[in-house]
Amino acid sequence: MELSTAGYIIPAAFILDLVLGDPTRLPHPIRWFGRAITTGEPLFRNLNLKLTLSGAIFAVSLIAGTWTVTYVLIKTAQHLHPLLKAGVEILIIYYCISIRSLESSAMAVFRALTQTRLDDARAKVALIVGRDVEHLNPEEISRATVETVGENLVDGVISPLFYAAIGGAPLAMAYKMINTLDSMIGYKNDKYRNFGKVAARIDDIANLIPARISILVISAAAKILTGQGARTFQTALTEGANHTSPNAGYSEAAFAGALGIRLGGPNYYHGCLVSKPCLGIPFTQINRNHIKKACDLMMLSALIWMVVLAGLLYLLCSTLDVQCSMFSLFDVQSFSLDF
Repeated sequence: MELSTAGYIIPAAFILDLVLGDPTRLPHPIRWFGRAITTGEPLFRNLNLKLTLSGAIFAVSLIAGTWTVTYVLIKTAQHLHPLLKAGVEILIIYYCISIRSLESSAMAVFRALTQTRLDDARAKVALIVGRDVEHLNPEEISRATVETVGENLVDGVISPLFYAAIGGAPLAMAYKMINTLDSMIGYKNDKYRNFGKVAARIDDIANLIPARISILVISAAAKILTGQGARTFQTALTEGANHTSPNAGYSEAAFAGALGIRLGGPNYYHGCLVSKPCLGIPFTQINRNHIKKACDLMMLSALIWMVVLAGLLYLLCSTLDVQCSMFSLFDVQSFSLDF
């Protein structure tokens, strides 16, 4: 038995992201998601229902609609030609991951801090974090950047590849809609506390397993880069649950342990002070050089995770004595038995 060429869809999408990143001049489904959410929100708010229920219908409709449109698109491409189907899947999964763009955005902050362009560093970090940045000092900017690299390793790499492996491009794209909904309406403020409640809960559930998988992946990468794999694993296990988010704390605590730095603490969001616990309490204060180290840790973790998924698929195919026609572990149509 040997894997068909379409079995390399996830690795191909991974490499494509490393090469191209996120070109701003190309159309991007995530930007379409944002427009759909912005357009649809007032329509669903005006339904004669409780805000929590209308928000739930809104979120579920967009998630289900995203999966359906992606599924139909792939089936249409398959009807035209199998290679076209593979190309469409590669492109869709490529759009779901954000390795290079995350690294580029974080390093832009690092360069601005290195050149003591504080206002520029604040402007650049504002593009990748949700907190208020107007009064952040260099240490706080560095902390915000490293935290978002750690958190977005899960949101932008581990989770989408996890769902791509389970359910192909449709499930990966549905996950990205979940993630986009949470980032736009999943706030615990007066405007979204009720309307975005279900969207936020769905995102919590979707990231539950990937966030905990990230502990193992980051620990493996830390063992290679810093020799601190055990410390990374222990910090994530003992302090990850202290975060206000049920998921984000695990990857952030893992980064704190790997780099030997203190993360977390209070931040301002929309002018309001939000107290968050510290992660990596026994460790030292952060500085701008930790941004580059965090990017290296993120890149190696992403590579390890992609290799693990590729290995799992190969072992599954070998064990079941099947030939894989796409990179999806549990898509029945992706296997043809060899008798």
